[in-house]
Amino acid sequence: MIATISGEIQQLLQDSLVVGVGGVGFKIYVPTPLIDRVQAGDEIFLHTHLVVREDALTLYGFDVIESRDFFTLLLGVNGVGPRTALAILSVLSTDAIRRAVVNEQAEVFARVPGIGRKTAQKILLHLQGRISGEALPVEAVGNLSEIETEIIGALTSLGYSVVEAQAALQAIPRDAPLDVETRLRMALQYFST
Repeated sequence: MIATISGEIQQLLQDSLVVGVGGVGFKIYVPTPLIDRVQAGDEIFLHTHLVVREDALTLYGFDVIESRDFFTLLLGVNGVGPRTALAILSVLSTDAIRRAVVNEQAEVFARVPGIGRKTAQKILLHLQGRISGEALPVEAVGNLSEIETEIIGALTSLGYSVVEAQAALQAIPRDAPLDVETRLRMALQYFST
């Protein structure tokens, strides 16, 4: 129904943005990493998904269409609603989700707050066959900085999978100090929550 929205960010909220379009402010729920990258006054273009319920119309927005498509796929999982799907996309990138599915690692989804082992397994089974890709070694996990590569190497040597290490890396705040020790400690905290 509403496929995209383009406008000025009027307000940043904890889990959403208010985007002004033609004199109307739309409240749009977005993944946490997106909120961390923008500020009030910025122009933004979002791919959206409208969830229609008896008592509410709720918009969810994503800066890339692939994220919106993954959101829609996640909604097809029994027991996963829009808030849970958004939480998954707040913690895991689409690449991390793809790798988890290809490598059959349901435990990656279980690391998302509010998702238990059974739901994680349901997510994995639902996405298999719907998401394609190849199992990727550490060297091929995207354009990582030297520090990020070192952190992933340290985490995998501790027994975590590449996908888990990627998820922990994404959980590190963008404004965190750039030294390896601090960032590694923050990545390890991800696994203790």
